[in-house]
Amino acid sequence: MAQSWLVVGLGNPGPDYARTRHNIGQMALAEVERRAGATPKRHGRAAALVAESRIVGGPKVVTAFPTTFMNRSGGPVAQLMDWYGIEPEHVIVLHDELDLPLGEIRLKQGGGHGGHNGMRDIIAARGGDVLRVRLGIGRPPGRQDPADFVLKPFAKAEQAEAELLVQLGADAVERIIAEGFLAAQQRIHARGS
Repeated sequence: MAQSWLVVGLGNPGPDYARTRHNIGQMALAEVERRAGATPKRHGRAAALVAESRIVGGPKVVTAFPTTFMNRSGGPVAQLMDWYGIEPEHVIVLHDELDLPLGEIRLKQGGGHGGHNGMRDIIAARGGDVLRVRLGIGRPPGRQDPADFVLKPFAKAEQAEAELLVQLGADAVERIIAEGFLAAQQRIHARGS
């Protein structure tokens, strides 16, 4: 039987954060779930909302929104990996990326956290070998503090670009599962997004 996948969308819980830049990973995960017809439910053992489905007719996919704050994402991810018996090379984490322009997407396996507190906690809890879908939100204008910038919603003029980024993030997850990481990475990076 094919290895199951765990797909995690990073963000902060609650309506105050729902449409902020920092939650673009959760927005993209919601699109993955919408396409798969999956409805998340509270997990009994991990602080997360979890759904099980099959994406692109392939293996079982567990999608998860940690219900902790971003900087405490590692615990729920490690618990779900243990519960479902999923290895790091079958974990996809969707997260915001300040170092990419708004709308750009890049796939990465392993590596450091790059200052991202959610990834820092996941790496501390489970190591850095997970697959990452980095969703570009751009840098703050002027001297605005990045910590404040990521907690703001997208500007009205950025809404269309943000929605496209959500779609591209969901596409990337489907490609990784259907084609494998390297093939998906080559196709997405060649697109020049």
